[in-house]
Amino acid sequence: MNLQKRLAAQIMKCSPQRVHLAPEKLTEITEAITKTDIRTLIKKGTIQEIQKQGISQSRTRHTRKQKRKGRQQGQGSRKGKHNARLSDKDLWINTVRLQRKLLKTLREKKHITPQTHQLLYAKSKGGFFRSLHHLKVYINERNLITK
Repeated sequence: MNLQKRLAAQIMKCSPQRVHLAPEKLTEITEAITKTDIRTLIKKGTIQEIQKQGISQSRTRHTRKQKRKGRQQGQGSRKGKHNARLSDKDLWINTVRLQRKLLKTLREKKHITPQTHQLLYAKSKGGFFRSLHHLKVYINERNLITK
């Protein structure tokens, strides 16, 4: 039986573990001792190749869908340095743009004077404010909003 499995594996170019011998035709299989005999049994369907086990894509599909929603991006999922994910320059650009946008809206609505705007703009350009929240806190603490 081992001989037949080995020969069938060689013919089908697979592992002997993936060779399936039909249990009802074992006598016929044991009589086959040459490669030509094995080939005829393969053509008849007495000896078959078991399909390789693949990897399911369902879990991958689900995680991809979740990532599109913005999930699964916590500390444990991150590979690479912080700078590799978002460069310092891009982070700086984003924060400064937000601060400038807020200052522009405050100036247009006449909540702050042009002089105050100029002062805050310069400070934000110099990197004085850590975030948009820090800018808002600074404005409120110093009562810079005129109503």
